[in-house]
Amino acid sequence: CIRDRVSTQSTGVSSPSRWIQWLMAKRKADDVDSGDVLEVMPLGAGNEVGRSCILIKFKGKTVMLDCGIHPAYTGLSGLPFFDEIDDPSTIDLLLVSHFHLDHCGALPYFLEKTTFKGKVFMTHPSKAIYKMLLTDYVKVSNTAVDEKIYDEQDISNTMEKIETINYHQELEHNGIKFWCYNAGHVLGAAMFMLEIAGVKILYTGDFSREEDRHLMSAETPVVAPDILIVESTYGVQTHEPRLERELLFTSLIHDIVRRGGRCLIPVFALGRAQELLLILEEYWDSHSELHNVPIYYASALAKKCMTVFRTYIDMMNEKIRNQFAISNPFIFKHISNLKSMDHFDDIGPSVVMASPGMLQNGLSRQLFELWCPDEKNGIVIPGYCVDGTLAKHILSNPRDIPTMQGPIVPLKMSVHYISFSAHSDYKQTSEFINILKPPNIVLVHGDSNEMSRLKQALVETHPTIQVLTPKNCQPVQLRFRAEKIVKTVGSLAAEAPKDRKKISGVLVQKDFNHHLMSASDLHVFTQLSTSSIIQRLMVPFDLSWTLLFNQLSLIFDDVKEGEPVADNKQSTLKIGQQINISKGEQGGQPIAVLEWLSNPVNDMVIDSIISLLLQLKTNPAAFKWMYPAVKTEEGKEEEKMSQPLSEEEKKENERTIVIKFLSGFFGQQNVTLLAPKEEAKDMDISSSSPSTSLSPVIEVKVDLSRALISLNDWSVDTTDETLRGRLEQIIKRIQISSFPLSL
Repeated sequence: CIRDRVSTQSTGVSSPSRWIQWLMAKRKADDVDSGDVLEVMPLGAGNEVGRSCILIKFKGKTVMLDCGIHPAYTGLSGLPFFDEIDDPSTIDLLLVSHFHLDHCGALPYFLEKTTFKGKVFMTHPSKAIYKMLLTDYVKVSNTAVDEKIYDEQDISNTMEKIETINYHQELEHNGIKFWCYNAGHVLGAAMFMLEIAGVKILYTGDFSREEDRHLMSAETPVVAPDILIVESTYGVQTHEPRLERELLFTSLIHDIVRRGGRCLIPVFALGRAQELLLILEEYWDSHSELHNVPIYYASALAKKCMTVFRTYIDMMNEKIRNQFAISNPFIFKHISNLKSMDHFDDIGPSVVMASPGMLQNGLSRQLFELWCPDEKNGIVIPGYCVDGTLAKHILSNPRDIPTMQGPIVPLKMSVHYISFSAHSDYKQTSEFINILKPPNIVLVHGDSNEMSRLKQALVETHPTIQVLTPKNCQPVQLRFRAEKIVKTVGSLAAEAPKDRKKISGVLVQKDFNHHLMSASDLHVFTQLSTSSIIQRLMVPFDLSWTLLFNQLSLIFDDVKEGEPVADNKQSTLKIGQQINISKGEQGGQPIAVLEWLSNPVNDMVIDSIISLLLQLKTNPAAFKWMYPAVKTEEGKEEEKMSQPLSEEEKKENERTIVIKFLSGFFGQQNVTLLAPKEEAKDMDISSSSPSTSLSPVIEVKVDLSRALISLNDWSVDTTDETLRGRLEQIIKRIQISSFPLSL
């Protein structure tokens, strides 16, 4: 009893019936092929925001989605958990959703410092900005030389390894199909759809379903995915309406400069910065009292990257495209570029947009430390702040903050937060899920609290959907068992298949697709081609050529003398159309040269011919008595060459063989050859059968049953079905074993 109790408790099963059910379920799970398991494992962005990197494994294929760094950490500690990858060289594909550092910042390290050999794809704008952004990151990052994970040369080396993809362009690599949609987050941001063995996975990256001043909203894929990997940055929070946010943003800035203060807006160099620039340009243009207050965009990248925005204006929304037809909206009247602090004349009120957006280093950090002790100044944080960064820390209103050099300074400037973050909120995400209705959802890119709240909300509103929230390095496994479908193509598909009709061809498997085709169509539908192999074999043979001819004629139906082969002037024997046997000589010894077109049937026939040659060589006397010798003109005795049989002679031989065999089976008195007129006498079977009425037949009697065997097509006519089946089987065996083979 104790043993039973322990067993039950260890498995969580409380009754014998449930115990049996558990065993059956476990056995069923064990029977699932490991190749049917799809694994999703975050190497970053699992229950956190930063270093997005998702690894997908299925059917022997491996895909990495994004390869970012964590903005709160430096050096190797900011990388995704690459040590969880057994062998980077086994990764087939790396897809980068957009150019932000938390999604692409680790790419130079992974491409240059590991054994990765796969392909890398991102959109055209992402690649154009990627190099500028990471080069600037290397220059301004406050990291010791020995802690730098890559340098500018590593970044340059990656450029030739990165390939580009357009929205809706379908590509395939190693059996993995993939294409992308506009994600709406920043210029060139993409949502990637993968298809591996029929299973579709959609990775949103960072996406926004709200159109703003310059970007279109994220697209909704027309194909529903089996797995949706979606960001959960804002959890169940809902953004305020865009116009209300813009009004609050401009009002706060106006109040700060009105009281004589400086306003700092920390932003990423690219992305939301362009949106905020458009808002400020419009507001300043409509408020003449602000024209004497300068606005600076303090980013070394600003001027360079704005050319990219002008180049890819067609990827923005209709409002910007229409405005661009009149004038370039990204050439600003009230906003100046500020390269560095050396070029900044800090006198009086001003507005400065500076990067980076998390205040971890760079110009935004310098200005913040300079201005934070003055209560007239203010800072407006316009986007999401990652835990562990200074931007997140000051939102809790600390009394003082540490500087990069170490000393503590008081925080007296006003701190404001307005979300212009182009991340999907709960309303947008839930609408997106309602349309796609994916059976499985994996949440990433969100802190554990927001992610758990979003999961709870989705489970309540979508009870049939499985929602997973893996942590970093925690794999989740989903099972998919797809049916294998074979498609016929080419000449095999010329006519519709009939029921029970056998279709023969070459089965070609490429990745997860199976096609059946004729060998002659291989060069059309594949990169394969067919070729013919002519084989030649030499066998010692010094006996009479006539003897060989006669023996082959007994085995094969179509044996005749052929033309000399190649440079051999000796006569040849030809069996069918593809086998030749000719006389030859090697080292002064006579030989038989066998030459044939190699295929399974011909190879088998050659084996039988070699066996015959060896038997003739070993015991020729056993065969010579069958053929009387005749004298030639030179007086030598030779076997008489058997002449090819006529069709009538062949039928006569076959008839004799069948009668002898049947007599052995049923007795000579029960097997009779009947002429056409005799067969109709006293018949109680179907005498009108066309197969028996126009040719002689063999009559077989067994007890009270009687059967007629047509010598025309060897069909059996009888009312006794048992006797019919037995006779048909006997005749088939006789034909296989005794009739000459036709090639």
